[in-house]
Amino acid sequence: MFTTLLIANRGEIACRVAATARRLGIRTIAVYSDADAGAKHVVSCDAAVHIGASAARESYLKSETILQAALAHGAQAIHPGYGFLSENADFASACAKAGISFVGPPASAIAAMGSKSASKTLMEKAGVPLVPGYHGDTQEAEFLKQQAGLIGYPVMIKASAGGGGKGMRVVTSADDFASALASCKRESASSFNDDRVLIERYVQKPRHIEIQVFADSHGNAVYLFERDCSVQRRHQKVIEEAPAPGMTEERRRAMGEAAVAAARAVNYVGAGTVEFIVEPSDRFYFMEMNTRLQVEHPVTEMISGLDLVEWQLRVASGEALPLTQEQLTRCGHSIEARIYAENPDKNFLPSVGTLTYLALPPHAAFSNADIRVDGGVRMGDTISPFYDPMIAKLIVWGADRDQARARMVQALAQTRVVGVHTNVAFLTRLMTDQAFAAGDLDTGLIEQQRATLLPAPAPASHEALALAVAALLLCETAAVSDDDPWARTDGWRLNGLHRRVFSLLDQEGARSCVLHRQGIDQVLEMDGERYAFGWRLAKDDNTPALNIELTLGNLAVTGTVVPRGERFDVFSSGAMTALILKDPLKHAADGQSEPAGGLTAPMPGKVIAVHVAVGDKVKRGQALLVMEAMKMEHTIAAPGEGTVKELLYGVGDQVAEGAALITLA
Repeated sequence: MFTTLLIANRGEIACRVAATARRLGIRTIAVYSDADAGAKHVVSCDAAVHIGASAARESYLKSETILQAALAHGAQAIHPGYGFLSENADFASACAKAGISFVGPPASAIAAMGSKSASKTLMEKAGVPLVPGYHGDTQEAEFLKQQAGLIGYPVMIKASAGGGGKGMRVVTSADDFASALASCKRESASSFNDDRVLIERYVQKPRHIEIQVFADSHGNAVYLFERDCSVQRRHQKVIEEAPAPGMTEERRRAMGEAAVAAARAVNYVGAGTVEFIVEPSDRFYFMEMNTRLQVEHPVTEMISGLDLVEWQLRVASGEALPLTQEQLTRCGHSIEARIYAENPDKNFLPSVGTLTYLALPPHAAFSNADIRVDGGVRMGDTISPFYDPMIAKLIVWGADRDQARARMVQALAQTRVVGVHTNVAFLTRLMTDQAFAAGDLDTGLIEQQRATLLPAPAPASHEALALAVAALLLCETAAVSDDDPWARTDGWRLNGLHRRVFSLLDQEGARSCVLHRQGIDQVLEMDGERYAFGWRLAKDDNTPALNIELTLGNLAVTGTVVPRGERFDVFSSGAMTALILKDPLKHAADGQSEPAGGLTAPMPGKVIAVHVAVGDKVKRGQALLVMEAMKMEHTIAAPGEGTVKELLYGVGDQVAEGAALITLA
């Protein structure tokens, strides 16, 4: 076993590897960019090395710099995590030449599976079923369009070197093929430095099921059951679970044996995932092999009781697999939900900002308890535009799927994030969705259930409004001296009534809350209803949050409120409500700052395409320009008809969030 390990990654996977290595007595070295100087993974390791600027291509993708750091600090092995250099054959080869163990498969296996086109040719020879399509080297646009016509629409365009949902487009007609191909190639070149694509028949109502495989250098190979990753948005996984709902032992064995055959075809060593697309008829087709550990590996660990990172380290050090296929067992059901900094109401647009408040459910990190959290950020950290916006992964275990779902709902209710938009409320709705609960899964579930999963904003509840009022009063009380009764603003009067009106803005508009006080008796009036009102600070945990217990009529309400100036983020009954205190006097002099006709950047990023020129007439919904941020393309469309008056940025320009991009007359 190694004594020193360099972790060539960041975030939750770096923390995950560091925890297992520490348990095995292995010294760990972190690498970090400018943006990650104070990151959680840096302090989780025994030593840390700065490797460059914030952008990944200037730090985490600099293989020579990382290799030099490993040699300088006496590392015997490098764990690449996932993403970045984890599937880079040249990096794996360079490690081998330098005498450093690469915790992953040999470079030849990465190269063989790194190209979706080449890997499908290999799989065809190995007898693994394939989706009909074109996987060749000819990449002329017109030729690819002809192949799409021969396959029959709808088709899927995929980046040949891709993964993680990047560089993928579904095309339903020949008219849309050229623009989809161009977009796919741009995104592929940006993400993988390779713009080659393949074309496949788009399977209707497909499930995405993957098989975890492991192989060693002694000729042993096993499959560690399956994971269902069908619930996706923009071809990226949102929920993963194991075992797959409705999976029979016969089908599990057939898919597992096909996955092992795929691994053996390339002389695989280490952890890998063979991904299959499954039709409603249960026919399955090879999609790709990820030659690394997957983000969703914890659900396999939860049902098997194994530490897959430990297996990786043991196999990379030359040991045989700890168990044979016959010795592998599974128990119960596990679900993983990815907590992202993103706004589901705006097509899951990534969100950047500082984590003003972060509270996660009581859990045991990196273990097989009923609730586990894998995270790479802490309260006060920044979600930047440079990397994937994942905050944490919630993983739960249950004796069966229904118990696991119930535990996930509970865990999500205890997940509280302030400072960025998150998908927590969306995930809660997903867990209780009728189709998901019934195990009726396919990759289009989110779009099919859009009306219930992404409902219109609801008005703030009376409980949330009351908690915000209580928090405001607590803040005012804390701001004045107990020695000065004349500075008190809590409405106390020596004799007589006091009436105070609070105007709070929710997503629906202004909400009026009227506090009536006589002596020590208080009544809160909302929407014409009156409630006896009282509150107290339940506990002070030295965070920006106020944990409040209040009486609202006959109800006992508990909640957490995070005040940020005039904004109050209220967490209660498993939901988060954002409320803004409207102070007419404070803002009486404010002017209109938003110019009419402007189109602004929804987040920091780079302009990668401009589709219009000054003077062009545009229609509602027409694509005007394309921005790239967090490895994704975001199209800025016209909100209505008009004429392009001014283009404020060009291709290659970096744009700040909220910056005006185009002016329409």
